[in-house]
Amino acid sequence: MGLREVRCDGFSVRLQFNPGRIVSTGANVDEKTIRERRCFLCVQNLPPPQKGILYQGEFLVLCNPAPIFHQHLTISHIDHIPQAIEPFVLTLLDLARDMSPKFTVFYNGPRCGASAPDHMHFQANPTGLIPVEREAADEARRAFRKKVDDVSLWSLEHYGRRVVVLESASEESLRAILLRLISALRSVTHETGEPMMNILCSSQTSGWRVIFFPRKKHRPDVYFKEGEEKVLISPAAVDIGGLVITPVEKDFNTVDATMIQDIFEEVSLERGKVEEVIAGV
Repeated sequence: MGLREVRCDGFSVRLQFNPGRIVSTGANVDEKTIRERRCFLCVQNLPPPQKGILYQGEFLVLCNPAPIFHQHLTISHIDHIPQAIEPFVLTLLDLARDMSPKFTVFYNGPRCGASAPDHMHFQANPTGLIPVEREAADEARRAFRKKVDDVSLWSLEHYGRRVVVLESASEESLRAILLRLISALRSVTHETGEPMMNILCSSQTSGWRVIFFPRKKHRPDVYFKEGEEKVLISPAAVDIGGLVITPVEKDFNTVDATMIQDIFEEVSLERGKVEEVIAGV
């Protein structure tokens, strides 16, 4: 693995060369492929060496077999149920609390980077290793938007993609407002199922912080090009959070600021629609 910093307009990202992630970044997630393959998160299909810790009687905490971080966890439901955050918002907040201060928990929507969209799961990383975790606390970048009940809403400015940050010391209030945020996103984007999103959640002594990326697209156009023009970047929570995974060495060496800015803009929900979402919370 290697790391390289790319300075963009108003922000920086780190590229990580990680050939082991080709399985996830290059995963075919169309309905036919998903239907015909064995689910690698189902208990009966886990690798024999894999051991898990049961959480709240319905999730298994596992080691990710293709890690991005030196400690990279997958937290999968014991049943084969679709990836969907709304029934498990409280689980997300509980996990962040119970795994703090060591880990941050993140969620990729079924159309926003989840390589197993048919099986409900979270992931966790050592806290602070995704740049947005630190940048969401940067007062120079934060813009206060509103307070609803006990929850403060912020946006991050000059960041190249749209981000909504929720903060609260009340788990129940935060759960309710996060659900309202998702509902507002569904309404604005006219989705019938789960709207496109990535979420990171951490817990500090002062309460919880939820970092929410509203999305409009899974993969950028360059992902589908042929030959040397193809760039194998498939933004999920880690990537859009500022640690961009490049499993192909050519991409690691050649991707520049313009490419990153274009990818982030292409997959992020438009600013005007995000403003509508915030107003609807």
